[in-house]
Amino acid sequence: MAGATLEPYIYFKGNCRDAMEFYRGIFGGELDTVTYADGPGGTEAGDADPAWLMHASLHDGLVNLMASDTQGASETAKKIQLSISGTDEAALRGAFDGLADGGDVRMPLAEAPWGATFGSLTDRYGVEWMVNIFDGERPA
Repeated sequence: MAGATLEPYIYFKGNCRDAMEFYRGIFGGELDTVTYADGPGGTEAGDADPAWLMHASLHDGLVNLMASDTQGASETAKKIQLSISGTDEAALRGAFDGLADGGDVRMPLAEAPWGATFGSLTDRYGVEWMVNIFDGERPA
């Protein structure tokens, strides 16, 4: 389907602003945020801290991400892996190194059988990432 974009939405439990600032430092782009206090319910945030982020959107950088704080979030991210692929080796190596800061590298960037340089890690917020760096065109 042309014209569609997948934008992962990550739920945090009180540290959404820190995580999204961390991701902005890695991926660049603009970060827009709305706190529960500034949202449609005003200071009536229910069980959420009014200073928590009701919505955050990181856009116009290497990747787009959305997120929010919620009491229902697990202490670490639910089981999901976000995969970043492309041909800009410097940008993708920089992203991998940035995400690894304070995290746990499961597989360092290395040559993979499918023709990419591949690595995987869990960042400091418990989000799992895979990075594929292709030399030229990505294989089908």
